[in-house]
Amino acid sequence: MRVEIWGDIACPWCYIGKARFEKGLASFAHRDEVEVVYRSFELDPGRAKGDTGLVTDLLAKKFGRTREEALAMEEHVASNARSEGLGYVIEGRDYGSTFDIHRLLHLAKARGRHDELLDLAYRANFAEERSVFDDETLISLAVDAGLEEAEARAVLADPDAYAADVRADEREAAALGASGVPFFVLDRRYGVSGGQPAELFTQALEQAWESRVLTPLAPAVRNESESGAVCDTDGSCEIPQAGAHS
Repeated sequence: MRVEIWGDIACPWCYIGKARFEKGLASFAHRDEVEVVYRSFELDPGRAKGDTGLVTDLLAKKFGRTREEALAMEEHVASNARSEGLGYVIEGRDYGSTFDIHRLLHLAKARGRHDELLDLAYRANFAEERSVFDDETLISLAVDAGLEEAEARAVLADPDAYAADVRADEREAAALGASGVPFFVLDRRYGVSGGQPAELFTQALEQAWESRVLTPLAPAVRNESESGAVCDTDGSCEIPQAGAHS
C-alpha cells in the first residue's frame, strides 16, 4: 500500500503531522508493506526568492494580532510539537520561498536521500536557529543528508532543475482537492487532512488496508475536536484554541 504525503517545510503542522503519522504507522500491523512517498506543496508559490520575514510578523498581519499575541499563537503550536518530542524555536524564525528546498528534495529523492534531507530541513527550520531560505544553509543540509556538494550547488544555480517535478506534485495535489497541508493520500482511495492524532492515522491505515479495492478517493478526514490543523495556500496556519486536544 502506498501513502503519499503533500507538505511544505514552512508548515508547522506538516512537521508535527509527520511525527504523528510515523507513530500511527508504527502501530499498524502491516507497516512493512507500506510505501511512504513525500510530495511537494508550496504554501506561497508566488513568493520571490530572497523575500523573507519573521514568522511572528506574518501571523500578526494575517490574524490582526499584536506581536505578543502572535508569540502566544506560536507557543501553542510549539506545545503541540513538544508533545511529540519535537524541538520548536519561537523567536527569530523566518519564512520565505520554499521552491529551492523542494527542488533539492527531488534531487535527494533521485539519489535515495530524500528522508534524510527532509528531516534535516524540518529540524533546521523549526528546532534550530538556522534559516532554510539561505543557499549556504541548504547546501550544508544537503551535504549532511549525503548529497554531493557540487551537485546540490548546480541544482540551486539552475532554476529549472527539478522545477517540473515540483510543479507536477502541486498539480496533482490540486487535482485531488488539496488546498492545504499536510495532506495524506492512502492508496489513492482515502484522504486525511491535517496533523491528526497518531491513533487516527492508524485507523485510516487499517481502513484502507481492509478495503483494498478500486474506489474513488474518499473525502478527506478531519476531526475538528483534535489538532488536525493545516497550513493553507495563503501562507497561514490554523492555530487551535488553547482548550483543543493535542
